[in-house]
Amino acid sequence: MFSLLYPDSYEDSAYGIDYEGLYASGIRGLIYDIDNTLVMHGAPADQRAVALFQRLHAIGFKTLILSNNKERRVKPFCDAVGASYLYKAGKPKRSGYLRSMQIMGTDRDSTVLIGDQLFTDVWGANRCKIRSILVKPIHPKEEIQIVFKRILERPILFFYKRRMKRSADS
Repeated sequence: MFSLLYPDSYEDSAYGIDYEGLYASGIRGLIYDIDNTLVMHGAPADQRAVALFQRLHAIGFKTLILSNNKERRVKPFCDAVGASYLYKAGKPKRSGYLRSMQIMGTDRDSTVLIGDQLFTDVWGANRCKIRSILVKPIHPKEEIQIVFKRILERPILFFYKRRMKRSADS
């Protein structure tokens, strides 16, 4: 029932993902959310984010920030980390994900979405058949509409984790 909202994997942080392993498996494009995925909500790019994107580009990845925020939020962040971007993307609509792959020159098999929300990031990626990695939110302080989404995410994550545990046990 919830499987359309299940990520392909669930990690503690965007900063702890095995990017070298992703590259070795054929992934060439990474689509990111910003807020609570890479930095706290509304925060500018910090040194950790800049260092991550330098590392990703050195590995050979194309990177793109896909955000529902306005350009005045997204552009300065992307300028600081050297990533392409799409703002006011309307996630989880498919169009932003498809356009992201077009910009990066990747396809469904060579692209991964990394984000912190099931109802926007993961659902949109799944609708486009792009691999998705859900990460835990960086900070609990969020806008009220996201707080409500987090409440709705809890049962889905419960069943997702139970399914993953059963798979690991078998």
